[in-house]
Amino acid sequence: MAQHEKGHRGPLMQPGIILLKEGTDTSQGRGQLISNINACQAVADAVRTTLGPRGMDKLIVSQNGAATISNDGATIMNLLDIVHPAARTLTEIAKSQDAEVGDGTTSVVLLASEFLKQAKPFIEDGLHSQVIIRSYRQATNLALQYIREMAVTIKKEDKQEFRSLLEKCAATSLSSKLVARQKEFFSKLVVDAVTLLDDLLPLNMIGIKKIQGGALEDSQLVAGVAFKKTFSYAGFEMQPKHYENPKIVLLNVELELKREKENAEVRIENIKEYQAVVDAEWEILYDKLDKIYATGAKVVLSKLPIGDVATQWFADRDVFCAGRVPEDDLQRTRKACGGSIQSSVNNLISDVLGDCEHFEERQVGGERFNFFRGCPKAKTCTIILRGGAEQFIEETARSLHDAIMIVRRAIKNDTVVAGGGAIEMSLSKRLRDHARTIPGKQQLLMAAYSQALEIIPRQLCDNAGFDATDILNKLRREHAAGPCWYGVDVHKEDASDNFEAAVWEPAVVKINALTAASEAACMILSVDETIKAETSQVAGAQAQAGGHPGMGRGRGMPAGR
Repeated sequence: MAQHEKGHRGPLMQPGIILLKEGTDTSQGRGQLISNINACQAVADAVRTTLGPRGMDKLIVSQNGAATISNDGATIMNLLDIVHPAARTLTEIAKSQDAEVGDGTTSVVLLASEFLKQAKPFIEDGLHSQVIIRSYRQATNLALQYIREMAVTIKKEDKQEFRSLLEKCAATSLSSKLVARQKEFFSKLVVDAVTLLDDLLPLNMIGIKKIQGGALEDSQLVAGVAFKKTFSYAGFEMQPKHYENPKIVLLNVELELKREKENAEVRIENIKEYQAVVDAEWEILYDKLDKIYATGAKVVLSKLPIGDVATQWFADRDVFCAGRVPEDDLQRTRKACGGSIQSSVNNLISDVLGDCEHFEERQVGGERFNFFRGCPKAKTCTIILRGGAEQFIEETARSLHDAIMIVRRAIKNDTVVAGGGAIEMSLSKRLRDHARTIPGKQQLLMAAYSQALEIIPRQLCDNAGFDATDILNKLRREHAAGPCWYGVDVHKEDASDNFEAAVWEPAVVKINALTAASEAACMILSVDETIKAETSQVAGAQAQAGGHPGMGRGRGMPAGR
């Protein structure tokens, strides 16, 4: 019996299979998907109230105490330190919208959030997320097709009409910003700035300089280049500050005595040899200065420092010089005045020199600026912004960036649609009609997509303090009567024809917003599991203490040292 018991082993215990490190957090299934949707809705709630002409601003204070006031969706999303991995997707689509078209960043976040919100009840009822994704993609393709059909093409042949279109697009973009009261002034300034560029419309060729003080209307556009006076030595004040038709030298050369390298060694036998070394240094510098002066140039700009000796030398010969000129300002000067940036003074022929009709240095507010006007190849310009508080000027610069991007897009894509929720209501109506023609679950999902589009006019009403239900019912009635451009009119607290009211946006803004929002929603719906590695306790403790996770791992000092 004992032998029998000894021989009987019983069923073997199966060891547990461990795939992931201990402490790794995994969550999956329907609960995980709904958690991701809730996180995205929380992010959208942070920017929801900034939409439209009556939108509110956000004051964001960073860890180092820097305060930013903005109602630009991309700026706010960028400054928010979002840690939820799924919610970060909304930050990325806001950035992509800002980089691609410049405006509509808040809209794209709201649309993506609303698509997810409409999908949530279906997920809770057990519908597979791939069915929702397929329906959403089909609805997006139809919506883009409808936008292209409805968009109005503006003829570029009529220069006056085309300029009027560009100004209206810029004014629509600026109407939701802090500078909405000055939108007429700034829309003209922005259109002038963009029309000064070449056919490729490079954004980096528009310089924006910010000077505190004065009123917003004191802002000006320089058809050429203007940049802040660089660091200078005593002899600078003796140089002339005004020239007519000067030649301009652009350099990447250091015009000062160079100190020896740290490990340099010079062996000398007597004082004469030391004097020869010193004289050689001075001769090299004076040789460079003589070659520059021989070109006949009256303005010398260099990316590298121009020392006190060279500054005084140029002053004695009535030549203006500026060292440590920022790279972007030097490149814009080259574009406007011609010539090329030289890394040596040995081949300064007339072909590499720039020129302009008028150069001057004058005071703007509390700063001194160098102005180059009447540039022969003026494919660049500078906007000098004035204003009160630093945060206000920064927000004005962000607003102008959005307007500039919109005008660039309108020039490249000459189709426009009405804003103020008009295009969204029109798409919603057409998609709802189309949904009734298809069978099965897709009918419900397409109807949900069409309802999600109504978030834009609804939020415009909420932000302006209107009765959203009442105005949306009016809009549905107008759009049901036939194709129209009726949207929210925040001035009359009513529904009105926004195309007649010149609330215009480039069609590409809406196309990009819908595409990005739909892609983001589909991507989040396709995630059914999140695996999160545990943060190392040592790394976490060091991060809290302000150290680097790799610190403190070196070898210790030997004992007795």
